[in-house]
Amino acid sequence: MNLTHLDENNKPKMVDVSDKDETTRVAIASGVIEVTPEAYDIVVNNMAKKGPVLQTAVIAAIQGAKQTSNLIPMCHPLMLTSIKADVEELPEIPAFKLTLIVKLKGKTGVEMEALTGVSLGLLTIYDMLKAIDKGMVIRNVQLERKSGGKSGDFKR
Repeated sequence: MNLTHLDENNKPKMVDVSDKDETTRVAIASGVIEVTPEAYDIVVNNMAKKGPVLQTAVIAAIQGAKQTSNLIPMCHPLMLTSIKADVEELPEIPAFKLTLIVKLKGKTGVEMEALTGVSLGLLTIYDMLKAIDKGMVIRNVQLERKSGGKSGDFKR
């Protein structure tokens, strides 16, 4: 199998997508941040000193998806048409699960944008709570589903 980000001389390159067909492409990624019960209560009761944690994480996730090509060297700058973020409260762990759905009509997929957005959103939660919980753990940042493009659909 050839790596698409290397040329015939084994030098890094960004893949040429100019001959690909435009299709609707969707990627869904998720991840979880485990926190202490104290940190969980502060977030769900909206008492964090730095402000509304979950709302800020959603904004960070959207911004992260939009900035992916600036952060990951071989990613194409994309004109995303939709980004939807959702945070699920998991009191039994305690934790928060962030899910991001990223969509466009284009020549390359949006998996990296969804994964980057989730990662930035979870890191934002960490940043906003680190004064009260340094032991938080970010887990299972993963692609859940993707559709569109030549490689077809994927579902975890």
